[in-house]
Amino acid sequence: MTFLYLSSDRMGQGDDALGRKLMASFLKELAASGTPVDVVGCVNHGVLLTTEGSPVLDSLKTLEAAGARIATCGTCLDAMGLRDKLLIGEVGSMDKTITVMAGADRVLRP
Repeated sequence: MTFLYLSSDRMGQGDDALGRKLMASFLKELAASGTPVDVVGCVNHGVLLTTEGSPVLDSLKTLEAAGARIATCGTCLDAMGLRDKLLIGEVGSMDKTITVMAGADRVLRP
């Protein structure tokens, strides 16, 4: 099983705008590549990728259509006041994240 772990809406550290552009490019290319992803887990600022205003929803929808389950941290959504803004996938929890991560053959973390 492949687990895509997204803990930020950016890729790398440094320039925030560049990091967001890189994350969008990464997700677009990953979705187009046909690389199998079984679960996408979004935590911390990664929840900005699955909620209203996200620039990467099309890429995530492509991954979901290919069979990926998308889970967004409920604690994170609540902390940021975004639970009612979730647009894709399901609300996840830390115990499920641990189970998926521990059982994964590969964890991708851009």
